[in-house]
Amino acid sequence: MKKPELLVTPTSVNDILPLCEAGADAFVIGEENFGLRLAGEFSREDVKQSVKLAHSKGKKVYAAVNALFHNEKIDLLEGYIQFLEEIGTDAIIFGDPAVLMIARDVAPEMKLHWNTETTATNWYTCNYWGRKGAKRAVLAREINMDAIVEMKENAEVEIEVQVHGMTCMFQSKRSLLGNYFEYQGKQLEVERAKQAKDMFLHDHERENKYPIFEDENGTHIMSPNDICVIDELQEMVEAGVDSFKIDGILKSPEYIIAITKLYRKAIDLSVDEPDQYDDLKEELLAEAEAIQPPNRRLDTGFFFKETVY
Repeated sequence: MKKPELLVTPTSVNDILPLCEAGADAFVIGEENFGLRLAGEFSREDVKQSVKLAHSKGKKVYAAVNALFHNEKIDLLEGYIQFLEEIGTDAIIFGDPAVLMIARDVAPEMKLHWNTETTATNWYTCNYWGRKGAKRAVLAREINMDAIVEMKENAEVEIEVQVHGMTCMFQSKRSLLGNYFEYQGKQLEVERAKQAKDMFLHDHERENKYPIFEDENGTHIMSPNDICVIDELQEMVEAGVDSFKIDGILKSPEYIIAITKLYRKAIDLSVDEPDQYDDLKEELLAEAEAIQPPNRRLDTGFFFKETVY
């Protein structure tokens, strides 16, 4: 049985080696000028150093180039994609066809992962982008386990599934927080997401807090809970899902390392010792709950729900 890749989002270059030791197989990094909702900001030098460190441990690095690109940013893509190819980046994550078309011209050997976050809801669409040049499809976070298994059974490309972390519920190109503060006669300096952990939308009726932050790509409102399916991996492992992703946005490096260790153990057991995984999966879930921030409950997202749009 094939062992799924454990894909992790580090907050900085300093996380790469500790996460390798924790069991990560691959990393998603990038800069907010090109990528959406990253756990940390990586300059070109940071990306170069991360690739060097990861490759020294036999790990892979995927660069996020999945922002919403307006005309004024298109001219920047060619140089950035060429840079990513030159330093040996293992794949580019994209959502906009402009990235695919430019990559075909300037980096034809670059592996491409299609990720629009919301529209990968059927295997026909995954295969469409596969025939256009993508080697992997990142599935929407709002589909259930049965749909994931069916998509993997029919996909002509690799399949990636997020198994842990928060998800985005809303994005606007507008600076909603900045505009609100300006309306109040105040000034808001837009910081990196990791520096704005104390801004929330409050839903008193449901007793939920939705993290909200701004960056160069606009305003992002995140889910009130974190996905966690550390005790429900077996069906996807048996279906052959290629990659399990831990999203570390708005989390500390210590938290990401600890969660990576738990999922490394869970994946290894589910492949090598499935009976033992069944015996220990509740314990693994309890360990994940024990390190969870107090205002972030764990749930299974849409894995066992009907999708509601």
